[in-house]
Amino acid sequence: MSTDAPDRINVLWFLPTHGDSRYLGTSEGGRAVDLPYLRQIAQAADGLGYYGALLPTGRSCEDSWVVASALAPMTERLRFLVAVRPGLQSPTLAARMTATLDRISGGRLLINVVTGGDPAENRGDGIHLSHAERYEVTREFLAIYKRVLAGETVEHKGKHFHIDDGRLLFPPVQQPYPPLYFGGSSPEANEVAAAEIDKYLTWGEPPALVAEKLATVRALAESRGRKLSFGIRLHVIVRETNAKAWEAADELISRLDDATIAEAQKVFARMDSVGQSRMSALHGGRRDRLEVSPNLWAGVGLVRGGAGTALVGDPDTVAERIDEYRRLGIDTFIMSGYPHLEEAYRFGELVLPRLPLAHALPARGSTANMGPFGESIAGDRRPKQKLAGQS
Repeated sequence: MSTDAPDRINVLWFLPTHGDSRYLGTSEGGRAVDLPYLRQIAQAADGLGYYGALLPTGRSCEDSWVVASALAPMTERLRFLVAVRPGLQSPTLAARMTATLDRISGGRLLINVVTGGDPAENRGDGIHLSHAERYEVTREFLAIYKRVLAGETVEHKGKHFHIDDGRLLFPPVQQPYPPLYFGGSSPEANEVAAAEIDKYLTWGEPPALVAEKLATVRALAESRGRKLSFGIRLHVIVRETNAKAWEAADELISRLDDATIAEAQKVFARMDSVGQSRMSALHGGRRDRLEVSPNLWAGVGLVRGGAGTALVGDPDTVAERIDEYRRLGIDTFIMSGYPHLEEAYRFGELVLPRLPLAHALPARGSTANMGPFGESIAGDRRPKQKLAGQS
């Protein structure tokens, strides 16, 4: 069973269509997440050299397909990781949406297959299925969706879908279809990943736990003669020193009261997502046990569902922690931080140049201002150039 570490990695950022703030759990420091703000983040990520950007899905968010369609013409290289929702969409409609967005973005679409882990939200969307049934739907959905995108005409009569003459008239740019990303921690999710998915995603658990998850899914895929790649979803708080980074982590939850934490934990407890249960178990809703692994901080997960951990530290420390996950076999890192515009710049300027990227960073020397960069000193001269890593 192979566990070879990739030589190069891709790094994506996050578009916070569910809200953004300087402080978690309060309206203080919150900002309007409208199209102009999302455009700023997307264009920053594009210009800084991120591989792509994840758009979240669910009733707490703006619709990811509409937002990605609006932002694609405003960016040049940035890829958009957008969710298909088995059970909410028919597989043939999802295939048409996928092919269209892939074409109008020039082949910059990535697909995130989201089964959904909140029964209350699912019922609000008309889905009254058990956890196991949702993954059953997902497997049947993907079998149809992939064939239609690959150019086949599909006749299918199964337990959940009945398709006659299912086909596309206009194919996607990426063949046979855009890459499929998927996350889940249950046995049912692992089976879906092993059988159907290109890239398996995990949330940011301590490296030993991540290694166990990857080994399980890798073995299942290899038993089917398949090979997957792996990604991880993390927040990040990076500053010039470790002390400043930890101060920023404390500041992020400094307005958060215990009642808000308790309310959030009740919501998480009602979910049937194994991944969410694993996230919540890292901290148990307590403020005194938030560093769950060296430089891996679970404070975000006190009130945020889904990915709830952040890498905290100076640029070299964060880069080393990322490399620790790379050595486990992870080649894709989906990062975010608060506020998302500012942290995109911090991480993009302080950490991206230190990473073994598979995607090229922009060549800054080709810009009109040939550098060194920064504000002119006394309006009279340019600042002296300091290379990455110099102190």
